Amino acid sequence: MAHDYAKAFYTSKEWIRCRIGFMRSKHYICERCGDVASICHHKKYITPENIHDPQVTLNWDQLEALCQNCHNIEHHKSKNCVEGLTFDSDGNLIKK
Repeated sequence: MAHDYAKAFYTSKEWIRCRIGFMRSKHYICERCGDVASICHHKKYITPENIHDPQVTLNWDQLEALCQNCHNIEHHKSKNCVEGLTFDSDGNLIKK
C-alpha cells in the first residue's frame, strides 16, 4: 500500500506509462527468481524528499521487475516471520 505522500505519484500518467514500459521490457519476468513479475519495484525507496525527483521515481536504472514473493522478501528482510511461514501472491501470511 502506497504511503499518503506517494498516492498521487502512483496514479500519475507518467508513472503508469513508465511502469508498463519497464515491465514489458523485462517480459514480466522476476529479475530475482524468474517467476512471473507483477510489481515494478523501486530499488531506491520512495520518500517524501525524493518523490518529485524523476531520476529516482521514473529512472529505469532504479527499477526492478519482481514477483510478489520476492517483493515481500525485499520488504521483510529482517526475517520477523516465524520459521515455516511465507507470503502468498496476495501478500497474506501463510504456512509453507
